[in-house]
Amino acid sequence: MARKPGTRSVGDYVLFDVTYEDGTQRSNRRVPAAALGGLDGDEPARAIIEAQDREIAEKSGLPPNRIKSLRRTGAPPSKEEKAEMKKAARGRR
Repeated sequence: MARKPGTRSVGDYVLFDVTYEDGTQRSNRRVPAAALGGLDGDEPARAIIEAQDREIAEKSGLPPNRIKSLRRTGAPPSKEEKAEMKKAARGRR
């Protein structure tokens, strides 16, 4: 039987949007909530996502991409990210 929407527990994980140095983006990368917080804030998420990327790269046979920036899904973009988005939009015209 199918679950009702919203019954899945998401509290165990925090979702991140990842931007790589080559310009690609991945959304909703899951990181255990227990690994975050404390004095380091969201910095442990970088190591966890890099480990996930290495595992994916190993299985696919492709080299892993280098992470340029991380932000929580739904968080507003930083000033630097906004400037990059504007710059990219101007280049598409």
